[in-house]
Amino acid sequence: MSNVTASGARQRIDSLLDANSFVEIGGLITARSTDFNITAKETPSDGVITGYGVIDGNLVYVYSQDASVLGGTIGEMHAKKIVRLYDIAMKTGAPIIGLVDCAGLRLQEATDALNGFGEIYMAQAKASGVIPQITAIFGTCGGGMALVPVLTDFTFMEETKAKLFVNSPNALSGNIDSKLDTASAGFQSEEVGIVDVLGSESEILAQMRALISILPGNFEDDSVFEACSDDLNRSCANLENCIGDTAILLSQISDNSTFFEMKKSYGKDMVTALIKLNGTTVGAVANRSEIYDSEGSLTESLEPVISARGAEKAAEFVQFCDAFSIPVLTVTNVKGFKATKCSEKKMAKAAAKLTYAFANATTPKVNLITGQAYGSAYLTMNSKSIGADMVYAWPNAQIGMMDAKAAAKIMYGDTDAVTINEKAAEYATLQNSVMSAARRGYVDTIIEPEDTRKYVIGAFEMLFSKRENRPDKKHGTV
Repeated sequence: MSNVTASGARQRIDSLLDANSFVEIGGLITARSTDFNITAKETPSDGVITGYGVIDGNLVYVYSQDASVLGGTIGEMHAKKIVRLYDIAMKTGAPIIGLVDCAGLRLQEATDALNGFGEIYMAQAKASGVIPQITAIFGTCGGGMALVPVLTDFTFMEETKAKLFVNSPNALSGNIDSKLDTASAGFQSEEVGIVDVLGSESEILAQMRALISILPGNFEDDSVFEACSDDLNRSCANLENCIGDTAILLSQISDNSTFFEMKKSYGKDMVTALIKLNGTTVGAVANRSEIYDSEGSLTESLEPVISARGAEKAAEFVQFCDAFSIPVLTVTNVKGFKATKCSEKKMAKAAAKLTYAFANATTPKVNLITGQAYGSAYLTMNSKSIGADMVYAWPNAQIGMMDAKAAAKIMYGDTDAVTINEKAAEYATLQNSVMSAARRGYVDTIIEPEDTRKYVIGAFEMLFSKRENRPDKKHGTV
């Protein structure tokens, strides 16, 4: 047993894991350094509790930093405990969870502590794409420690007390934290896009349990399949009404409305979420132009475009899904890229990253076109040309270069309005109609909205044994 069983660090572990399942590793380890009279201070477990347990029967490894021990700072032995935990997690193929409350580098241990930080980074890099890595921030996560959650797959953050920063807000020229708290959970979630889920401490722990229950244990694990109690052929009535808020659409087609959204406050024009289809975990990426609250009221309207933030968010999510062989479903309703000075700074690079993520992914990929699908933005959203295995479209979908009237104005700009309208109607039929795309093979099947669930499930069942070979190379560079 640990010497700090009454600490908040241990209480978080007990709340996260199934009851009485935690087994501690290295509970008797203390700081080794003798400099600056550090041995005169109690350092039980050297400020971090490490071990393993289960969540809904799934093996997980967890470390929890104890801020009551030297501020939870990372020293030599503290770091070694975390690295050792990573070694065991990699060998056994199970997720690792970090519960962070850390003042950063332990100054009394200098280069030993610095080297320990580097060893943690190395362990995280080796584990990336091999086992899921999850971080929850409950207190301070500053300086070099700020890299730790970003090197993991998912980051949770307590919404009132947690702080995440490389440089303290007060250290930024012309800024104080009372004016703009760049370390706050709100800023990191809405403006930076690091944080996947915000909430109270109890909400975060509950959400982490929910996430673990739908994630594979490692990149070779297929045990996330479970018996589906929902009707595989269930009709989704009035699904076309969800064309704007695709978070609702995805929850409607998912088994028993299972829906776990990532980074909901960042790049709101794009939904990234995990859902269940026939008992299988599926990653979903969807354009969004409307946001409704739990009461069914419209709270925000967005342009049907891809922003740089939305593209970045989606690209990272697709890469995660591909690394762990999680199938990907896209829901496309987009007319172009966001046209603002701010977005334009990163637009080309972000769109390229998203295009590459879809093109590079070899996991099963299905695209559903629900509305507009125009220009390069349509291609970026997992189109047939960049590797979608199956493409479905609703009857009223429009697929082409641009809106028909805009195209007519370009081609017949020197004519009258009547001619432009006539040519726009002709263009819509010949170039933008879903039937035209289907005849050219860019859409595999035109389906009714209410049949979406059964068609998508059928496609992923068919693609279950998909194998795809790519040119030999070390890795891509996009």
